[in-house]
Amino acid sequence: MHGCRQLVRDQVPDLFPDSIYRKLIATEYAGALRNKLAEEVREYLADRTPEELADVLEVLRALAALHGLTPEELEAVRARKAAERGDFAGRIWLE
Repeated sequence: MHGCRQLVRDQVPDLFPDSIYRKLIATEYAGALRNKLAEEVREYLADRTPEELADVLEVLRALAALHGLTPEELEAVRARKAAERGDFAGRIWLE
């Protein structure tokens, strides 16, 4: 992991104790999470595995927490939008 500057999961320092870590301030953390989301989405699009999709969800949960939302509150927002405008289950494509 040397030379790899990125946001990592909380238990990574236990797995790689010889690396150097620091805690980000709030503004750094928000930007790092947005970058991590883009990274995880790219990885999911490349691999299309449930593990990569779970990584996307983990970052989304952390971003929701920055907005003061619990996973349940985020789900409620999602459900409200789905009730108002639908979801993507119908596979409808706009030409």
